[in-house]
Amino acid sequence: MSMGDARRPIIIRRKKVVHRHHGGSWKIALADFMTALMALFLVMWILSTASPEQREGVAEYFRTPLATAITGGSGSAHTSNVIPGGGPDAVYSEGERARIDMRSQTRPSDVQRRFFTDLQQRIESALQADPDLRQLRSQLRFDMTREGLRIQLLDTDQRPMFDVGSDRVAPYMRNLLRTMAPLLNELDNDLSIGGHTDSTPFAGGYRGYSNWELSNDRANASRRELVAGGFDSGKLLRVSGFADRVPLPDHDPRDSTNRRIELLVLFPEVSEQIRTPVLLAGPGMPSPGARMGGQVDLPPLEAFQQSLRQALGGDSP
Repeated sequence: MSMGDARRPIIIRRKKVVHRHHGGSWKIALADFMTALMALFLVMWILSTASPEQREGVAEYFRTPLATAITGGSGSAHTSNVIPGGGPDAVYSEGERARIDMRSQTRPSDVQRRFFTDLQQRIESALQADPDLRQLRSQLRFDMTREGLRIQLLDTDQRPMFDVGSDRVAPYMRNLLRTMAPLLNELDNDLSIGGHTDSTPFAGGYRGYSNWELSNDRANASRRELVAGGFDSGKLLRVSGFADRVPLPDHDPRDSTNRRIELLVLFPEVSEQIRTPVLLAGPGMPSPGARMGGQVDLPPLEAFQQSLRQALGGDSP
């Protein structure tokens, strides 16, 4: 080592380390995770304490959330809530339970769904086996409603089910109804028949023969063909005409598909409600406190006569 190197100063360089603040975003993520984990444990605890019927109700809610929302949006339709709510007071739950009971009477059970699905398959198989009826499959629609299985027989301009403006049944429509008759007999459920028309009015409007009469006459003509095909008339509960008041969704009221016949295979609970309607008390309605034979006590005869005299503008009877 030379003398010059010995006199050179030693330079020590130190790197300055700056500790930056990382923020609290990790805390938010951890809080979200703990909240989700707590919700998961809460759901698992509720399911562990619920009965099989209640778990089936929760599963039914996620299968048909729209139907549950339409009926009130308050959970299972098969059973009461795990945590009761609603009612006339915060402590009571009669109101909530009443709504649940009403919905459970119109929600199909798994057995009813299976029966209706089997009926649909039998009808489709019968149509497929007949070359003359096979082409009518496109004019049939099956769907589940709150009243039961709905079978819609749709009309088209190319293949109308009835003569124009008449209740005279076309030959293939007659064969279709008579083919379906024994299949409908396989279930004990009652049947409702509804007739619909498009919005094209008759020349005389609603004063003479109109779409009201036509829709009802076509429903009755369909009933006669079903009975002729072997359908048990004792299971027929309702025949009605709706004119053009219930068009198909997303269809022009004048569309030919609105001319249709609806066969509704009713749930037993719905049939019972039609036979014995429940009388409700409310403002302007008589109280159902005194009932005999399903009838509500009427006001006294004297009060009725007095109301009639007042309506006529005089006091004489």
